[in-house]
Amino acid sequence: MNVLSKEKQVQVISAIVEGNSIRSTERMTGVHRDTIMRLVTRVGGSCVHLLDEKMRRLPCRLIQCDEIWSFVYAKQKHLNGHHNHLTMGDQYVFVALDAETKLVPSFLVGKRSPENAYHFMADLQGRLARRVQLTTDGFRPYLTAVEDTFGADVDYAMLVKMYGSPREGEERYSPDEIVNAVPIRITGDPRLQNISTSYVERQNLTIRMQLRRFTRLTNAFSKKLENLKSAMALHFAHYNFVRLHSTLRVTPAMAAKITDHLWSVQDLLCA
Repeated sequence: MNVLSKEKQVQVISAIVEGNSIRSTERMTGVHRDTIMRLVTRVGGSCVHLLDEKMRRLPCRLIQCDEIWSFVYAKQKHLNGHHNHLTMGDQYVFVALDAETKLVPSFLVGKRSPENAYHFMADLQGRLARRVQLTTDGFRPYLTAVEDTFGADVDYAMLVKMYGSPREGEERYSPDEIVNAVPIRITGDPRLQNISTSYVERQNLTIRMQLRRFTRLTNAFSKKLENLKSAMALHFAHYNFVRLHSTLRVTPAMAAKITDHLWSVQDLLCA
């Protein structure tokens, strides 16, 4: 059986994490798309274990949470009774980000449901070393999820956004214009100046720029939920350990003292 060389593997993974599609990576590297997909799935699986091991006892203080939409196989409106509605259709990536180090300590891929909101918050809480100020959007299941996982040991606030009405006859692909954002204190004593989701929303842009399957108005999308989960694990491992943050001048993992050096793509392959 032919085994892809390490050099080719680095080329393929580097192309994928920089926002290239599977087929464009195939054209650039000469590696068949099926081999590329198997490699992404394998490396993504390794990144799941890497992040689970390294993202522990984190010294984060200001956590922002948000969700970003995607879909698997087909958009929700195109599914019928023969499709698996749990693993196909609309899928969301729940993302937590530390506003100071820009580290992503936790993420979850799945339906935007109360169950996943709970599992997301439980995973986040288990990775933190101290009491934090937490800000989420207005997704109401977070209220119960935060209470059940953090209890009273958190300074928690919601940032509820108000959207304007679309103009008559105007069709928009993007959400309506935000006309107001109302901070609501929920638990503890969150500082008003730190109630924000700006950094995690900027992380959503990074996701759309660096994962082709999240680029709007293209035919790139995940065919299987497993592929989406692998791609997200690879993205966040690369983001945390390999990609220099333009403001910090170090990686988020270095800023959070998780590692003392800059990782390479080859380090991810060997992790």
